[in-house]
Amino acid sequence: MILQLKQAQLGYGQGAVLTDVTLTLYKGERAALLGPSGAGKSTLLREAYRQIADAQRVALIPQDLGLVDPLTVTKNVAMGRLDDHGGVRNLSDLIWTRGADRAAILEALSPVDLTNYAPRRVDSLSGGQRQRTAIARALYRGGDVLIADEPVSAVDESRAARIMNLLADRFETGMVALHDLGLARQYATRLIGIRSGKIQFDAAPDDLPQSALDALYA
Repeated sequence: MILQLKQAQLGYGQGAVLTDVTLTLYKGERAALLGPSGAGKSTLLREAYRQIADAQRVALIPQDLGLVDPLTVTKNVAMGRLDDHGGVRNLSDLIWTRGADRAAILEALSPVDLTNYAPRRVDSLSGGQRQRTAIARALYRGGDVLIADEPVSAVDESRAARIMNLLADRFETGMVALHDLGLARQYATRLIGIRSGKIQFDAAPDDLPQSALDALYA
């Protein structure tokens, strides 16, 4: 078991965003979080990351992407492994990226079609290109678990489908918030619906009736 929550209250300070959350995530499962904006998906992802990162190597794609605008795509992707090295090494990497590291970074950029953008500053990129930079950073970091909050919301449809397949292949276990139901069904082994601060359903894609999805977004 990678994650377990029992009747948890999740939120900020004294305010609960999610209540009575009972949830487990096992190795090899990929959970897609569905629900309207403000339902609590990001809150659940933050708690999952907080718990899982203590024991597992986790690749994170936050909704705000966590990119450093003045730095290049290469430097931003390199930040996926900052905690692998000490401060002196990380400082030197900001000045000059080592050959082996650069090769691995380019390998992460290739499947998201950003190899030619490696020397570009992140603040010159489009929204979709910025998302793909954050995805490349997750690929470069590696690990067994992916936590991602709307990672392909600004990416074109065909590329988004390819990227979600890539993430499913690269990370054995995942919890990802998605707004596109088709992508969620493609990626996930479980669909978790959240509305009004509560989990409304948790089921395999093939077992979930359309009525449950209709009620989630009603």
